[in-house]
Amino acid sequence: MKKIYLFAFLLLIPMFSMGQVAKFKAVFTLNFIRYIGWPESSKEGDFVIGVVRSKEVADWLKEQSAGKPFGFQNIVIKEFRSVEEVEGCQVIYVSSAINMRNNGALILDKAKQKSSLIIAESEGATQHGAAINFVVRDDVLKFELHKANAARMGLQFSSRLEGMAAAINL
Repeated sequence: MKKIYLFAFLLLIPMFSMGQVAKFKAVFTLNFIRYIGWPESSKEGDFVIGVVRSKEVADWLKEQSAGKPFGFQNIVIKEFRSVEEVEGCQVIYVSSAINMRNNGALILDKAKQKSSLIIAESEGATQHGAAINFVVRDDVLKFELHKANAARMGLQFSSRLEGMAAAINL
């Protein structure tokens, strides 16, 4: 009987883990910002994280950041239904619902307005402008970095963040 309970529990772990993916992405995102060298212009006003088409991630970001400043800035989470709506964000989080290949140029234009960090969750997103991209490798959520994409926005990754990445593209 104990084996049946153990087996049932082991079957539920992947389902529980899959439901927590948005939470992990939110936690990672809030930690990423602490390991980025930001230009002075990004340190003025509120620190805005814009989330494009991922209510789950936005909700977790709101919950995780509530009442927690980033330096001397308040963290504000804004939700956007489309890339066209994005403006005034230090971080632009692009969900897998957005095709990076088709929208990469527009996302880059939006990011240049405020030297934004682009975080995506689509395979190959770093080839289309993302500086950080969530990937699943061997059933584990990981992230890859693209240093040139970050540098284009005046951003630098800390060596500590680079040490945690699954892959680093120059």
